[in-house]
Amino acid sequence: MSSVVRKDGFSYAFDTSACYTCEGRCCTGESGYIYVTKNEIEAISKLLDLDIRDFVNEYLFKKGYKYSIKEIKYNDSHECIFYDREINGCMVYEARPSQCITFPFWDYYKEKVAELKQECPGIIGSNND
Repeated sequence: MSSVVRKDGFSYAFDTSACYTCEGRCCTGESGYIYVTKNEIEAISKLLDLDIRDFVNEYLFKKGYKYSIKEIKYNDSHECIFYDREINGCMVYEARPSQCITFPFWDYYKEKVAELKQECPGIIGSNND
């Protein structure tokens, strides 16, 4: 079974096997927002066996009318609070937000493939760089 994923409308492909070696670049680096929906909040809080209010207070912050997962500062990096350096992965992987599931196939990167390649070593080919 191939570890290469392709999506219609994107000029590049993604080799998922690169995730094992990249040290979570998509979960670390520049500060940003990891938005979560009501359903995602419920799923993550259930996975963590937390009351929804406790989960929201401990792990989320409000940005406008949306909720985003908090980050922690590690050296010069900002990391998703659920990124675990020891396992080089996500502590809530089974319930991770759709924003995480769909990476690297975000509309933002359709015209910024060179930028994406700097962030993600699993990006293969492109007619845009």
